[in-house]
This record gives sequence, structure tokens and C-alpha cells, in this order.
Amino acid sequence: MTKHYYFLSALLSFSIVTVSCNHKQDDKAAAKKPNGLNVEAYVVQPQSFSSQYAASGSLLPNEQIDIHPEISGRVTSINFKEGSKVHKGQLLVQLYDQEIVAQLQKLRSQKRLQQGIIKRQKELVDIGGISKQDYETSETQLKSIDADIAAAEAQLRSTKIIAPFDGTIGIRNISVGAIVSPTTLITTLQQTHILKMDFSVPEQYVKALFVNKEVFFSVTGSLDTLSGKVTALDPGADATTRTVRVRAAVDNTPGKLVAGAFADVIIPLQSQNNAILIPSQAVIPTTRDKKVALSKNGKVAMVTVKLGQRTNDKVEVLSGIQAGDTILTTGLMQAKPGMDVKVKKVIS
Repeated sequence: MTKHYYFLSALLSFSIVTVSCNHKQDDKAAAKKPNGLNVEAYVVQPQSFSSQYAASGSLLPNEQIDIHPEISGRVTSINFKEGSKVHKGQLLVQLYDQEIVAQLQKLRSQKRLQQGIIKRQKELVDIGGISKQDYETSETQLKSIDADIAAAEAQLRSTKIIAPFDGTIGIRNISVGAIVSPTTLITTLQQTHILKMDFSVPEQYVKALFVNKEVFFSVTGSLDTLSGKVTALDPGADATTRTVRVRAAVDNTPGKLVAGAFADVIIPLQSQNNAILIPSQAVIPTTRDKKVALSKNGKVAMVTVKLGQRTNDKVEVLSGIQAGDTILTTGLMQAKPGMDVKVKKVIS
């Protein structure tokens, strides 16, 4: 009887252990099974979208130079008023030129004398009175005098500092009587009735820009939105920033804009009637690319997307999804490919 009791007790203990192990295996299997997700989602619908790109630009004078003398000399007169308008060809500064004028007079007198000598020698050559070599030597001397006259005339022109274009003269840095050299900055000259606006855009937007395309901008201190037209694009992108420099012309006839000012530039890119836009929070960034989670037949599917322009709360998708797809907008941290998913709410 005692042996039979011990046998039943052992058999019962073994059964309890076996049932316990089976329950643990069931629990582990249940833990391995993917849990379903209850999420909010967005159904992709094509819509109208006008894209634009915002850039930072600088307003520059249409023409600008630092005015330096070509030669060293003493300033004898200053013929402009600081901050005034000047015209192309206007005399701005006169340097002392009397020595050059005297030298030029001397050379011209030598030329007249040499011309007389050549004239007489020509008659003598014709009758054999002198050799042809002597005559040619006199002609060479005349050409040398002509070259000296040309050099003196060029030097005389250098004593007159002339405005190369219409513009506004800056603050002068010299006074009458000052000794100046080619390194001396006399003043600056800017042409500002037309301004240049330089800005840069990423290389992928270059195709949307062309000469005469209208761009818009604003400047600090003004609520007005102004416009300009593209005049040139650099032929290549900067190797460091991967951007292309663009230049636009801006009418500044009223004179309200200041060269050197900062400009907030808006470049219209293109308008689309069937653009794909999704909520920004639906995009999952990875180290290599961007992904979104889809709900397909009750399962999670991960797809790689290529993004375009952004708005305040949405982003344009250029490839990877299409109209009618259901995009998960919540539960993205828990979503795994193949996981069961249930959409509890569709957002717009």
C-alpha cells in the first residue's frame, strides 16, 4: 500500500511539471508572435501644390569700382562733391601735369624739325646727294619721336581721373595738394539705379531657373514684396555646398534700396495639379534614406520614398508611394514589416 501511494505521488508531480513546462512554452510562443497595432493613418490623395524655394541673397551695385590714380602725382583740383551723381567722362580729380605738358611741347617741336629734315633729305636722295641709308635713319628718328609723343600723351591723360560710368560718388579720402600714388584710394563709384541680387540654390532646382525668370524678395525694414529678373547662372555647382550661384537684376530707380543689404529671396519653382503630399510626421528618417509605413491588407509595409518640397505640416513625395496608399501617422516607433495593423482613425 505504501509503495502504491509513493508511485501515485510521483506520477502526479511529473504531470504538474509537464503541464507547467507546456504553459511556459505557450507563453514564449505568444511573446514571439507580433502584436497588432491600432494606429491613425492618412490616405494619399493627389492635390494642387505650388512649390517655391527660399534663399538668402545680397543686393550689390550694378557697377562698383575703387578709384585709384594710374600714376603718382600731386592733386591740383577735386571736381566732385561727395555723395553726388556723376556722369561718364566727367573729370573727378586733376593731378599736376605741367612737366608733362612741357615735355610734350618739346617733343612736338622736335617732330616738326625732323619732318623738315626728312623733306630735304628726300630731295637729296632723289638726286643722289645723300645715301638712302641716311634718309632711312632720319625716318626712324621721326618714328621714335612719334612714340615718345604717344607715351607723353598717355601720361598726360593719366593725370586726369575720369568717371568711367554714370553713378554715385562716395566719400573722398584725399585733399588738394596731397601726393597720391597708384595705391591711394581716392573714393568709390557705384551705379545703383539698377542693383544686382546674388543668391544660391541647390543644384536640383537649377532646371526651374532661366534668364528673365521673375523672382521675389523682401528687405529688412520694408513690408513690400519686390521683384527682379534672373540675368545669369553659374555654369556649375560649388563643390563644397552643392549649390549654384544665381544673379538677378533689380530696378532701383526710386533709390529706396541700399547696395549691400540682405534680401530674403523667394523663387517660384513649379505648380502641380497631381502632387503627392503626406504629413511630415509620417516620414521615418534612417541613416541612408527616408521611409514611410503603409497599411496593406492589414499588414505593415515599409517603403523608401524620395522627398521634395515642404510646407508647414506636409512634405511632397516624388517617388515611392501613389494615390490611394494608406500611410501610418502614429505608432511608427513600434511598426515592423509584416506586423498586423488596424486603422482606428483616418486623418485629413
